[in-house]
Amino acid sequence: MANKFKRSYKFAIKTSIYITIFVGFLLAVFLYYMDTFLWVPFLIFLFLLYIFSFFIIQQRVEYFIYRRIKKIYDNVSLLDSTTLRPSQVTTDMATLTREVEKFAENKKLEIEALKIREGYRKEFMGNVSHELKTPLFTVQGYILTLLDGAMKDKAVRKKYLTRASKGVERLIYIVKDLDMISKLEVGDLHLQLEDFNIVELIQNTFDLLEMKAAKKNITLTFDTDYQKAIYVYGDRERIQQVLTNLVVNSIKYGKKDGTTEITIENLIKNKVIVRVTDNGEGIAKENIPRLFERFYRVDKSGSRKEGGSGLGLAIVKHIIEAHEEKIYVESVFGVGSEFSFTLEKSEELPETVSEADIF
Repeated sequence: MANKFKRSYKFAIKTSIYITIFVGFLLAVFLYYMDTFLWVPFLIFLFLLYIFSFFIIQQRVEYFIYRRIKKIYDNVSLLDSTTLRPSQVTTDMATLTREVEKFAENKKLEIEALKIREGYRKEFMGNVSHELKTPLFTVQGYILTLLDGAMKDKAVRKKYLTRASKGVERLIYIVKDLDMISKLEVGDLHLQLEDFNIVELIQNTFDLLEMKAAKKNITLTFDTDYQKAIYVYGDRERIQQVLTNLVVNSIKYGKKDGTTEITIENLIKNKVIVRVTDNGEGIAKENIPRLFERFYRVDKSGSRKEGGSGLGLAIVKHIIEAHEEKIYVESVFGVGSEFSFTLEKSEELPETVSEADIF
């Protein structure tokens, strides 16, 4: 109870006692010399003086703290006025101090977070300008060269127009990826959820990227021979895009004569986890937290030996989160990387599939 006793009450009690003792002493001396000292009226007077002093002091303390300090906070908008309850601020300076310290700490954290975000924003704008200006300047250069006279040479004209077309295609590729991320972030991209065979989808992805992997002699494979179908519930086209982006990344940063392996495992009763593992360059530990940011690249060099829009992993993250699933990454620099994501198992099998055919 002593800890909960309002400190302003303690202040009022002590101050009232001091006033009562001082006034009582003066009054006692005065009455003694006037030879009219009576104990009962004297004690009643002291009691009434104490009660009166206590309430006056308490009310003035509350008025001073609440009205004055709250007005200051309201003017500078430091604290929400709803936090300035009398039990917290108006009658207890220690509580007020704690509230101010808590507020200051929260604001400090907010300011630090804003500074970090501002740094990311500047970096993002720089990356966007870099990604766009390279194909733009390329296209502009070829067109200006043609306008300056090279257009008369049919061979040069065809070659330069072909290269300009590739630059335009890259611009369209970047803009489409940005548009998709924007739609995913605001929830405008609606998923077409259905039951589909994830093993078949992965095999289709391998087939599509077989030529690309062959250039570096990288083997695309399953961890085992999946004889039975594994049906999951999701947007087939978007999951295809997730697999494509992850496998393309493993090829880009994989070692020659390396391997990209995909594993499908039971996670919990109604979930499976798909793992995409490679033995490529790997990712340094300090880069992992920012892998899924737009345009963030581990390769900081201006040359950027590997192409792409720099949006692949950001798209992957948004698609998986749109399915209300999780994506994970583990990597050891110089050893390899593993990206994994969860998917929901199909609750009902397609009519053409028997239970014996499902994982």
